[in-house]
Amino acid sequence: MKSFKNSLCVLFLFLFLATCSEAAEVKLRFAGQFPEDHSATKFMYEIADGVKAKTGGRVEIEVFPANKLGDYTIIYEDLMRGAVDMALISVPSQFDPRLELVYLNAFANYDVLKKEFQPGSWLSKKMNEYNTRLGVKFLGFNIEGLTGIASKKAVRKPLDPNVNKGVLTRVPFMNVYKSAAEAQGYRTIALPYSDIARSMQDGTCDAVSSISTGAALADLGGIMKYWYQLNYSQETESYLMSAKSWDKLSEEDLKVIYAEVAKASAKSIEQAQQNDKRNLEQMKKNGVQVFTYSETELLPLRRAVMENWKQLEPAMGVQLMNEARKHFPIKEK
Repeated sequence: MKSFKNSLCVLFLFLFLATCSEAAEVKLRFAGQFPEDHSATKFMYEIADGVKAKTGGRVEIEVFPANKLGDYTIIYEDLMRGAVDMALISVPSQFDPRLELVYLNAFANYDVLKKEFQPGSWLSKKMNEYNTRLGVKFLGFNIEGLTGIASKKAVRKPLDPNVNKGVLTRVPFMNVYKSAAEAQGYRTIALPYSDIARSMQDGTCDAVSSISTGAALADLGGIMKYWYQLNYSQETESYLMSAKSWDKLSEEDLKVIYAEVAKASAKSIEQAQQNDKRNLEQMKKNGVQVFTYSETELLPLRRAVMENWKQLEPAMGVQLMNEARKHFPIKEK
């Protein structure tokens, strides 16, 4: 019996040591703003699983979706302080207006997105530069889709920037969105995203700009009567890491994290393109009047938006805006 007890103790000790050896050496908290079933949240879990597998369980990432750790402005401050390790969020611009560069509304199609939102692109380098100055490292982009105008009223001559569109349009609290919408002839009102459905219903606004097809279907279904696929911006979030967390990781572990984020980012663009096609068809089935346009038809709007960039120069800087003009030139068809 004594021999059996000794053997049993040895077995339990072996199991305890084996469990300890498998415990993660590094644990990271990964904050997100979307619900559990959202595609962006699913990408977060894929990244966490991929990193755990590639590091042999040494690096464990715990995902906190649905603003469980706070909204995107709070999370960004937590990244700066090191209270949160990683995040997939919209980038607030109150700490540096140049962070609005990612929302500059210069992108016309998915081929352009695949080029400009890939690792190492001019846009990626700029976003890393400006985030790094705030104590945050930029890891990559998540693309939700190209944007348009969801409206309960018909828009007047949507392709002519010189015509008053006849609708009061909600824009986010960022200068790039206000500038782009007004350049196209829209009167604007800045409202929180959480209020868009109620605001359209009660007449606070007639339309919502800079919204993806998926968000319009999910949040404005039954309210919007018209959809204008203008493609003058893209709905995007950024994968970010606290510089304090970044400094604690080995180069090998950082390479793994960057690789998993890059994989998820590329998948998001492919998925967004497929979702846009499916969502437009669903809108039509729901009785929404859908208007799509060629790149040639959209050129006057794109030209007007870029000409209006001069309004952004005081906050964004003349040098940066001149770089953007050179990097995103108007290409006549």
